[in-house]
Amino acid sequence: MSAAPDPRTAPGAGTGPGRVFASLRAQLHAAAEEFAGGPDALEGILLGMVDDVDRAVREPLEIFPVCHHSPASALAMARRLREKRPKVVYLELCEDMAPLLTELRNCRLPVAVQAFASDIDGFPPDWAPLSVVAPITEASAEYQAVAYALDTPGVELVLVDRSSDHVFQWDARRPAGDDQEEETREDGAALHGEAVGVEIGDLRPRFAELEEHLLRHGRVRHWSEWWHQYVEVPLGDGDHDTYRQVMFLIGSLFRRLAPGDGDRVRVDEDRERHMWTRMREHLAATGTDPADCLYVCGAFHAASRVEEFGVHGADGFEISPRTTTTWQYGLIPSSHAAIEAQFGLASGSVSIAAAQWAKNLRRTRVKPYRLEGQAGTKKTPEKKTPAERAAAPAAIPDLGPAPAPAPAEDRLSGFLRRPPVLDTLDEAELLGWSVDVVRAARRNGYLASTADAIAVFETSILLAGMRDRAKPTPYDFQDAAVTCIEKDGVPGRRDVRRIVEIMMGGDRIGRVGYEALPPLARDVHDRLAPLELNLQQRGVRRALLDMASRPELRSCSDVLWMLRRLMPHGAARPVMGERRLGERSVQESWDLALGTHQRALIELGYEGVSLEQVLEQRLRRTAHGARATTAEVLAAVEDATLYLGGRRLADELGHRALEVLAGERTVDGAPEVLRRVRGLLAYYRTAEPVLPPWIESFVRTGYAHYCTLLPTAFQDEDATTGQVAAMLGFLFSMEGLALSLGCDRTQLELAVAQSHPKDPAKTALLWAAQVQLGTLSRQELRARCDELLASPLVVPSYPRYLSGFVHALEPVPGLADVVVEAVSNAFGRLPDAVLLPWLPVLITTLRSNAGDLAPLLIREAGRIFPARLPALDDWIPPWRRPPAAPRAARPGPAVGAPRGAALLPAHPATCDALAELLGCAGEWAPAGGPPPAATGAVLLPVHPDTCDALARLLGCDEPWAPAGTAPRPPSLTGRHPDTAHAVAALLADR
Repeated sequence: MSAAPDPRTAPGAGTGPGRVFASLRAQLHAAAEEFAGGPDALEGILLGMVDDVDRAVREPLEIFPVCHHSPASALAMARRLREKRPKVVYLELCEDMAPLLTELRNCRLPVAVQAFASDIDGFPPDWAPLSVVAPITEASAEYQAVAYALDTPGVELVLVDRSSDHVFQWDARRPAGDDQEEETREDGAALHGEAVGVEIGDLRPRFAELEEHLLRHGRVRHWSEWWHQYVEVPLGDGDHDTYRQVMFLIGSLFRRLAPGDGDRVRVDEDRERHMWTRMREHLAATGTDPADCLYVCGAFHAASRVEEFGVHGADGFEISPRTTTTWQYGLIPSSHAAIEAQFGLASGSVSIAAAQWAKNLRRTRVKPYRLEGQAGTKKTPEKKTPAERAAAPAAIPDLGPAPAPAPAEDRLSGFLRRPPVLDTLDEAELLGWSVDVVRAARRNGYLASTADAIAVFETSILLAGMRDRAKPTPYDFQDAAVTCIEKDGVPGRRDVRRIVEIMMGGDRIGRVGYEALPPLARDVHDRLAPLELNLQQRGVRRALLDMASRPELRSCSDVLWMLRRLMPHGAARPVMGERRLGERSVQESWDLALGTHQRALIELGYEGVSLEQVLEQRLRRTAHGARATTAEVLAAVEDATLYLGGRRLADELGHRALEVLAGERTVDGAPEVLRRVRGLLAYYRTAEPVLPPWIESFVRTGYAHYCTLLPTAFQDEDATTGQVAAMLGFLFSMEGLALSLGCDRTQLELAVAQSHPKDPAKTALLWAAQVQLGTLSRQELRARCDELLASPLVVPSYPRYLSGFVHALEPVPGLADVVVEAVSNAFGRLPDAVLLPWLPVLITTLRSNAGDLAPLLIREAGRIFPARLPALDDWIPPWRRPPAAPRAARPGPAVGAPRGAALLPAHPATCDALAELLGCAGEWAPAGGPPPAATGAVLLPVHPDTCDALARLLGCDEPWAPAGTAPRPPSLTGRHPDTAHAVAALLADR
């Protein structure tokens, strides 16, 4: 902060007009001595503020200081424009936005002028996309100046602020949370998104202690309320000189008490140098008299102390060239809430300002400027014929020589010494507010009554009196309504504070007219015209598409699916119908909110002239990005096939996917790659006569690629079980196609043999792969699972093995029965002390790591387990059932002959082998001859081991009788007579 006044603006500098504020300087000097005990920095600040005002007042080019969205500034601007009738209006707005201002007449305010760049050159890539917005409302001085300049013949409007490109060139990218003067980042909740806001006249103290002091002594809650009470209302009836001097003084105060932040000061001063340089260039090029010009800028910049200030300032400032970034320009809808959020204003302050603007117009009868044909305003009078216009007085004042300005007078002394005017209570207005808010509250579910209206009325007066105000302000009334009506709960979706904001004017949301839309947005509305819906209005519209009866709606369906892909969620939402590879719905139902998401649709127009072009550009940008993955490129291939049709772009992106796959060294995207390749293969096999060359190359390259990465992935701790399972799923499911294209299965066998995982889940996955390759049998796999359950040291990690088995269902779905058996054995064999702590781990492991594969496991379990509860008592699991006994041989053709006798002559070789195995050597009896003496009984003592095995097989487990004792009666005859007879017949004497 400067403690001494500027030597060029010191008292006495210049001629007579420089002595206008001599009395004010003397008063402030005496006040500084009285309060500070002598001249010091306080005197320097106070006198410096007067010097700033004096300097700005004496400038030959009239400076009109404003505060953004201030009704007092807009009213003073309308008055001054009708009085001065300037020929040139210099406006503090980005100079490259000038061509857009003529399109404001096709819009309903508030809207924002936007500069947008998606392809940037000269800025860091992570800044993209770049967006700059300048909101405009009707209750703003800038709109009054624009409307006057555009609708008045012979008036030139010149924008003098830095360009949108320079906004980012000069942006120091301060950390989030650092307050910015006119460039703030919004949280994305309002219509402006993450755009940088450029605003005329952001007039707010940067010195936190000063703002806190003003709020505390003003007995208000926030800055918007303080401004309304102590600046907005007093200046509403002030004359032009008083308005200018007060605004100069406030701007100088905030400027001199601002923290000495180097970056912020540099940006502020560079903006002022830029604007004065541009104005001097224009004056020199056109020869315009500065007295015929008006410079509209924020009060903060009006009290400038740079050397380039004024038409006679220095010319040493050099404006840097713009970058090669391509900027697109357009208008986007804005709203009161968006402006409040972006520029840190209190909620509802812009709506209250709009209501105050309308009230000021009725009270003062000042005729504001509005663009001819402006949407959302009152209907303009019908145009007259040339003869009628010649006979009638001119609607716009003649731009003859402007009257000479009157000598400047000191209006600050009287304004500062004048006590505040206490407005009398307007009981009718306050009573109307009280009745309206109760009525609105009842519509929103509050149990409000006439007593609440009376309470709001009286409480508003009470609060105003406590804050030294005779007339309650809208903020006092809002506090009273919250206190008396809301009480302890909000029954609906709106609280009372929001109800008051709506009652005062609401969150007015602008709309960009059809003629002001970019070509892409107009093309979308034209192509959706067969739906016969008003898509310009905000809100949700339901569209029903029956393509069977109305084939022309298929093109509308294509547009809607592309909008769903390109625009934010909710702009186009399908209720019924889907679009997948190889599938098209005959009937569809959509919820459309294009009017609500008009900003997003307009920004699409900055990227191309049609939806197809924008989608193709985005798909290419995604596929050729520096960090593009194989899964992302395959998703782009799928989108190109779904939305654009044809093979050109899909084949191009497919070859790009092949390049990205060959360069990947990780398996992070393996699950997504597997899912998308399977879908594309299924589509091409049904929709195309032959597979595209790129997908054949992709399968061949992917087979070799994943075989190479498989051993490393099994040992890599960063590679998850699901990713390894997806690799195996690609290898096993694509194996037939890959082998037909020339791949070698030995490569996969070697990769599995070289894999030695340490993780239990991956170990189980490796066992499943070995089963699929045939190097491990299912019986051996069951045996390993039994060993895991038998080891107390391994039981705690058994859920991880099960997780691996469940993941193995992706590459080897035939193991579902083995996995069910493994889980069932765990529940059947583990004791409760081990099972109960272990069960939550199992459930969370399966749910988090194998949620997609659990349905397959459940279906297999449903097939194995009984369907009814009573059957569970006698149910035996399949893996515990003994092998089924061999079926008895069918009876021979000879009736009454032993069944085995028919086998002997039919199969002599088999009978000889069985006789040799059982130790019964003999010769065949001649045909028709007597049988040999030996019988089957001789086998028992000759081959006791074989006899014991046969006895156990037939249910006979009695021990042999001791030698010399009577033989025990055979149990076969008593227990299993049928079986004994069958064996006797099979082993009949030869």
